[in-house]
Amino acid sequence: MDAARYDRTRPPYPDALVDRIAATGSDVVDVGCGTGIAARQFQAAGCTVLGVEPDARMADFARHTGVDVEVATFEAWDPAGRTFDAVVAGTAWHWVDPVAGAAKAARVLRPGGRLAPFHHVFQTPSKVLEALATSYRRVAPDSPFDARRLLGSALDTYQPLFTRIADGIREVGGLGEPEQWRFDWERVYTRDEWLDQLPTLGANTQLPPASMAEILDGVGAAVDAMGGSFTMRYTTVAVTALRTTAS
Repeated sequence: MDAARYDRTRPPYPDALVDRIAATGSDVVDVGCGTGIAARQFQAAGCTVLGVEPDARMADFARHTGVDVEVATFEAWDPAGRTFDAVVAGTAWHWVDPVAGAAKAARVLRPGGRLAPFHHVFQTPSKVLEALATSYRRVAPDSPFDARRLLGSALDTYQPLFTRIADGIREVGGLGEPEQWRFDWERVYTRDEWLDQLPTLGANTQLPPASMAEILDGVGAAVDAMGGSFTMRYTTVAVTALRTTAS
């Protein structure tokens, strides 16, 4: 993963989401913090943030942007007796075991603290998805990725993930009933901006350069046909629960 590309192209999170979580308290653990995109937003909201990130390259990049990071998976991370007001994860909790992660969060959260993993749901225009699907069928026909399945409701596609997160929270003690917060927003992408981000998304990170170049050509042509830019609709969903007891 190209950490610099990831950091400059991946979208930030809604300020309303950050502020709502920060209202719980100012000491935050950012699980799977990557290059520090969400962490820096919480810092800007007045929080003290500790990142936990398994990829040493991403962690090093985040440190250079002013984020304190410890290299570990969240399940194996040693909090060393520290406790926090919030445990967050920006588009990263799908890499965490939902039960073990919730149990670790319950151990490190102070009473009244909040667990709040959140994910972006990309609601990509159909013409862009169709171009991506066509390119994938040509360059990676055996790939499990199928952009066509996203032509329906993107939220429906992601709902099983949100259900797994909520079920993991329910399975452990010390956390209240999970709820979903939803934030809808939009961003306009130029052709170059979208093609810069595309290699950082999902299965694209595993493609050889020649295959990725063909996909960029196909998607770029589709965006050109749309006038050189398009509006991406995002829904950012948090699955969140409060720490209920001190035990």
